[in-house]
Amino acid sequence: MVVTPTTIDKVSILGKDSIHCGFHLIPYIVETVLSTLQSSTYVLITDTNLSTIYLDAFEQAFTAAIKDLPGPTPPRWLSRTIPPGEQSKSREVKAQLEDFLLANRCTRDTVVLALGGGVVGDLVGFVSANFMRGVRYCQIPTTLLAMVDSAVGGKTAIDTPMGKNLIGAFYQPEYVFIDASFLESLPRREFVNGMAEVVKTAAIWDETEFAKLESGQAEIHSAVLGPETRKTHAGRTIETRSPAQSLLLSVIRASIATKSHIVTIDEKETGLRNLVNFGHTIGHAIEAVVTPDVLHGECVAVGMVLEAEVARSLGVLGNAAVGRIARCLKAHGLPTSLSDPVFQKSPKARGLRVDALLDFMKIDKKNSGAVKKVVLLSRIGKTYEEKATGVEDDVIARVLSPAVTVFPGPPSNLKFELATPGSKSISNRALVLAALGDGVCKLGNLLHSDDTQVMMSALEEMKGADFTWEDNGETLVVKGGGGKLLPPKNDKELYLGNAGTASRFLTTVCALVTPQNGQTRTIITGNGRMKERPIGPLVDALLSNGTGIEYVERKGSLPLSIAATATGFKGGKIQLAASVSSQYVSSILLCAPYATEEVLLELTGDVVISQPYIDLTISMMGAFGIKVERLVDAASGKQLNTYRIPQGKYRNPSTYNIESDASSATYPLALAAITGTTCTIHNIGSSSLQGDARFAKDVLEPMGCTVVQTETETTVTGPPVGQLRALGFIDMEPMTDAFLTAAAVAAVARLPADRSRLQDAEQPRNSTRIGGIANQRVKECNRIDAMRTQLLKFGVLTNELEDGIEVLGISPAELKHGASVHCFDDHRVAMAFSVLASVPGGPGAIIEEKRCVEKTWPSWWDDLARKIGISIEGTELPEVPVASSSKPVIHRHSTDASILVLGMRGAGKTHIGKVGGAALGWPILDADSMFQDVTGVTAKVFVEEHGWPKFRVVETQILKDILTTKNKGCIVSLGGGVVETPENRELLREYGNGGGPIVHIIRDIDEIIAYLNSEPTRPSLGEDLRTIYNRRLPWFHELSNFEFTNILSGKPKVLPHGLPKGWFGPPPVQATKGAEDEVARFFKFMTGADTNHLRLPVSPSVDTISTHSLSLDLPSYTVPHPALEAYDEVIAGVDAVEVRVDLLSADGKPVTKANVPKVPFVAVQIASIRQRSTLPVIFTLRTVSQGGMFPDDQVDAAFELLELGVKSGCEYIDVQSTWNSSKIEALVASKQNSRIIAFHREFSDRFTWDSDKAVKLYDTLARFGDIVKILAPAKDVLDSLEMMRFREKIASTGGKPLVTVSTGAEGRLSRILTPVLGPVTHPLLPTTSAPGPLTFAEIQTALHLMGKTPKKKFYLFGTPIQHSKSPLLHNTAFGILGLPHRYGLLESATITDELKAAIRDPAFGGASVTIPHKLEIMPHLDEISLHATIIGAVNTIIPFEKDGVTKLRGDNTDYLGLKELILNNLSSDNELDDSSTCLVLGAGGTCRAAVYALHATGFKTIYLFNRTRANADKIAKSFPAEYNIIPLTSLDSFPAEPPAAIISTIPADGTATEFIPNETAGVVIPKSILTRSLGGVVIDSAYKPKRTPLIDLTERVPGWKAVPGIMMLIEQGIGQCQLWTSRLPPKSIISQTVLTSYENDQLKQ
Repeated sequence: MVVTPTTIDKVSILGKDSIHCGFHLIPYIVETVLSTLQSSTYVLITDTNLSTIYLDAFEQAFTAAIKDLPGPTPPRWLSRTIPPGEQSKSREVKAQLEDFLLANRCTRDTVVLALGGGVVGDLVGFVSANFMRGVRYCQIPTTLLAMVDSAVGGKTAIDTPMGKNLIGAFYQPEYVFIDASFLESLPRREFVNGMAEVVKTAAIWDETEFAKLESGQAEIHSAVLGPETRKTHAGRTIETRSPAQSLLLSVIRASIATKSHIVTIDEKETGLRNLVNFGHTIGHAIEAVVTPDVLHGECVAVGMVLEAEVARSLGVLGNAAVGRIARCLKAHGLPTSLSDPVFQKSPKARGLRVDALLDFMKIDKKNSGAVKKVVLLSRIGKTYEEKATGVEDDVIARVLSPAVTVFPGPPSNLKFELATPGSKSISNRALVLAALGDGVCKLGNLLHSDDTQVMMSALEEMKGADFTWEDNGETLVVKGGGGKLLPPKNDKELYLGNAGTASRFLTTVCALVTPQNGQTRTIITGNGRMKERPIGPLVDALLSNGTGIEYVERKGSLPLSIAATATGFKGGKIQLAASVSSQYVSSILLCAPYATEEVLLELTGDVVISQPYIDLTISMMGAFGIKVERLVDAASGKQLNTYRIPQGKYRNPSTYNIESDASSATYPLALAAITGTTCTIHNIGSSSLQGDARFAKDVLEPMGCTVVQTETETTVTGPPVGQLRALGFIDMEPMTDAFLTAAAVAAVARLPADRSRLQDAEQPRNSTRIGGIANQRVKECNRIDAMRTQLLKFGVLTNELEDGIEVLGISPAELKHGASVHCFDDHRVAMAFSVLASVPGGPGAIIEEKRCVEKTWPSWWDDLARKIGISIEGTELPEVPVASSSKPVIHRHSTDASILVLGMRGAGKTHIGKVGGAALGWPILDADSMFQDVTGVTAKVFVEEHGWPKFRVVETQILKDILTTKNKGCIVSLGGGVVETPENRELLREYGNGGGPIVHIIRDIDEIIAYLNSEPTRPSLGEDLRTIYNRRLPWFHELSNFEFTNILSGKPKVLPHGLPKGWFGPPPVQATKGAEDEVARFFKFMTGADTNHLRLPVSPSVDTISTHSLSLDLPSYTVPHPALEAYDEVIAGVDAVEVRVDLLSADGKPVTKANVPKVPFVAVQIASIRQRSTLPVIFTLRTVSQGGMFPDDQVDAAFELLELGVKSGCEYIDVQSTWNSSKIEALVASKQNSRIIAFHREFSDRFTWDSDKAVKLYDTLARFGDIVKILAPAKDVLDSLEMMRFREKIASTGGKPLVTVSTGAEGRLSRILTPVLGPVTHPLLPTTSAPGPLTFAEIQTALHLMGKTPKKKFYLFGTPIQHSKSPLLHNTAFGILGLPHRYGLLESATITDELKAAIRDPAFGGASVTIPHKLEIMPHLDEISLHATIIGAVNTIIPFEKDGVTKLRGDNTDYLGLKELILNNLSSDNELDDSSTCLVLGAGGTCRAAVYALHATGFKTIYLFNRTRANADKIAKSFPAEYNIIPLTSLDSFPAEPPAAIISTIPADGTATEFIPNETAGVVIPKSILTRSLGGVVIDSAYKPKRTPLIDLTERVPGWKAVPGIMMLIEQGIGQCQLWTSRLPPKSIISQTVLTSYENDQLKQ
């Protein structure tokens, strides 16, 4: 037997070197097994996935080696495959394997090889343990998880319905072969899954190995995810092994060696072996809920972090170790919390409630009762005990809970001492300085938090520094890069979460980046709140200095794209506005030494905010070797706001100790003040670099506390409870972050303030006014607003100041009970309110989002409970979201609740409100007009005389009046600044939360500025419009429950449609009023008056027409495309348009990789498509895992987009079942009038429609969806029939509307048969959203061939009709729609028997009726519509079913055609109001349709002229009085406004004008009818000749639209077709076809 040279690392277990590690071991495995485990039969068992990769190689190696064996009877080689997955780990599959072995006459000397992951290893090991009372076997694990865990130690088992691994045995393998090359074929997620066990083992046993995992992440992963080595066998020998392979094998071997050592000491898991369960007590409980959606290692990773937090809460583990574990796991791509997208996208995540997890832990055989066995760490590499420790349920619950209840004090420790975590401000500055510096610097007391982690990760991504840990994570060793930075690999975006400091500092740091390998830009981004926080002044300064920066989304905020250049940061003189954030200043200061020119930084603006933080930066730069000079005015000696920063490099000190965080120190100090106890804080004193160190002396001492402060220590003793004094006024500009703590203390400071501290005589004595904190509006949240809204929950009244807040103190006993504090994901809000909740005699409180404190003090809750002694407990929040002022749940509202319209001045509120009001028939109220009515002067005059503050007071009074007396049936346009005052915002919140619709009108800021520059009547705002816009936008978004993106130009929009040569007049199809149509739809949708929803059948047997949706798979709806140019052709026949948001792309190019479109861009796309038609919109966001292009892990971005769908008034919102359940529930709770389509796509070929799984899937989706949509692959055409049977099964139970599609070419039949929103495509669309697509016409043709759509006969009745265009019109429509029908002529002068027989023929589909039958046909019909009754004529017959009998209804579509022409051609300058008038010429039959159409359009006055006045009077009297018809004797003048719309019903030869005289004409039309200055529309119902005298006259007058009679024929015919077929016909093609024929006829005459 040939021996293959192989380098093997052996690990001993239970006294045997039986674990062999290396690369490419197949030859070695064969040689070792055959030479040391002699047998008559060798059996390899693997799964079907692995067999295609490795089975041939094993078979060839075994077969060749067996041939070389001596002896007459060579051993046999057998193999067996099983299905992959956990379901194979069962009694059934075990029995099948045993039967296989028996059938092949295997004996007790058989050797079994288990090739696979944990499932194969556990199953085959258990079979080996039982077969013939035990046969030898070898483990050949192919996953990292199996290599380091399940394959080592001899545990074997199968699952049962009662639980996992409940039947098994300890049975040791002869060998465990660890072939690390197998990992190359592993999906990345599976490899990462295994890394969880590697990290776990190092964490419990070996800090050195843990450090390798921390620093070697990139190299370890590259060994697996880099180039394949299967063909080269690189690594088989030590000589061919790369450093990355060596490191990978080293960490695998170390992990195995640790477990082997533990197993050797405790094989049967009686004590020590429990240590390998670190992370598993909680991790297994999580896994029990979310399996198989989330992998074992992913669950254990979160379990490790949570169990480390349990150890921290018990005081046995430091915070640094918890942070290291979380960072290490995150670095390897593992989740560290249950909020990770891998959990959030699982529908099962809703089951991750604390009580459920504790229940699952009870099932674990190691646990009993209310005590759970948890492996506790005492440090990295060491456990608290050499066994699992009993931990009470309430301790675990506190860690797991998303919220915490803080009970009132006093604390159990009346004197307590603390050292707060390292300062966030200093930590971030130190990281930047050390990274930019030369040499190595050891940072002590670095804050372990999300913010610092974000900063470190970003600097590492840019290769700016190397980071390692010492002293068990207490010291960070930074190897500086000397200012050399590169763009992140593969254009990776730097995600900064909500880390404001990091975002500001890194903006300038990125300007130092130099290009590499064609990468020339760095993108920094953050979460939703980060994208609202301002960064404009810093960007403006850098742009002016030559740095190439682009806003990726909204101007003034992240994301930013920053150019990398060879020259880097220019430098020289830089001007910077520093009135918003001192971090802008520090950002430039920190990077200035590396500029190509010496920097002279001049700060502009009246006030420089937070000067102490600028001084802090300068001081720290000095410690790193760069001395900054602040210039002084030579004349006065006064310091200027100008700084000179020399060029140079930072020289890293060997050590730098980071001062404790002074902002964080305010919480325990305030807690002593509020509870009457004593607190001492170490490492914060009078010599502190931080302004917040003054909090004790400047805030707490004047409130009645005793304060003792040395250079390095601060002690506060509070007065007796309830004896705190109000502060009066304090300027907290030097310590702005501490204002939240001050406000919390001030809430119970009820004793009067010292009079010397009061700001004015009117200030209440229990008032604390805090000024100088304007910058706190743009922190993690608007902190001033947050404190006001949350203090109100305690019954504490506040007022918002221009640059601060006023708090009116009350006694602790007066605090309201039941407060649940929403923290806005802001750490300082959470900690401040935990102080207030602790006040003795108070009610306590729930603090939501407790984990937000991890930003600066991760162990705050542990320290509050253990070190201070305040009682707290974990709290589970309700599953249904509770409304909060951060993002209130949007309730469904009553249909008559007034609509409030918000938006910037110039956004179009008034115009849009008028259009909406006209659609609803509601009055329009304008807040500006109401203001003038109240004050007697315009807003502009009032502001000039009294100023903005008094204006706001009156504005609030008016708002209150509106909400009290005008809250029903009105549309109210509010002023743009109504959101500026907190009181107004609270009023609007209450109205919106209580059911009132509030719509935010969004318009591009550049358009607003252009409009306002031309509008002189408004008062000056006294501030830059963009600044105002950026400040108000978050308020508008928060307070509104609808958003309308205004892209109206105010002028007609005409779409080209390829007009016939020589055509005159307006184009046949226009989008003149498309935008106004959308406004009308939107307002009706908001109120629920008309939600535009489809009638969706549950089953095909229900008497409802099937519906179809068209997926508009274009990257942009604003970039020209053939499908958009012929849009009405594309949507012909369909019932709804699906907008695939994941396929939208701002560059207009097809999406080819995972894509996150930006919300403002999508809003414009929705608005654009809405202007093209009023078809219902299905808002769809499809993720990669469900066949789309949206990244699965971008959960927050996804729901921000889905919220846009709801707020934009989309009729249907498609929501995947894969999203996080709580997110889905919140969306469902706020869906308003939108309907949810619950979607799931099944990819498995094993899915069948007749399975229980299909029913369970439906039930899951039906729980949150109004409509259920399921896609599943079709194996053959019969699957579509099974699908239909499934539909019937659901329908029989009264289920919800169900969309079902069998995907792929084999599933085409399902697209034809599905009755609900069946997907269709169109040839003009470039791509399709799913395989096997069909057009609408193809489906209709198929339905006809299947007998589902019988051919119908349609007619035109009347005479003369031989030259009618109706057959051409309707047959064109039928052909395009794929319908089999035919339209023909049945000419007669009377109602003949043939005609009577035709309308009662079962094949009769409908008829058009013209003269002379419009009246005579009525007695032969079963019903006459209200329209036809009032008009007095029928031009359309429609058959319909009633009680199983076909009936005939008479209708009139002439008025529909006329109404459509008026709306399409009356310019948007002609807004209809009570004074608008119109004119009808003639008093014949068509005259009545004209009158009816004009009244239906909204005209309140109708002039009527006929040459015989008596006939006109007769017509006027026949209509109801509200039509207000005024017969005229002359056309020379009008009794009121001249008409805006004119319809002539007189034959062409009966009219004349001064330009086309006709002596025989009965009516001479004067030019005076066209005197309206804004123009209007004229329709001449005569369509021969093509240029009638009236059309000729109209075209001579600017501003007037002339519409010839042929257009009326087309419009009414299209209306008929839609009534007959219930399908939207393709107007453009029909119009062009008819007009071309018409034009040809005219040329022949």
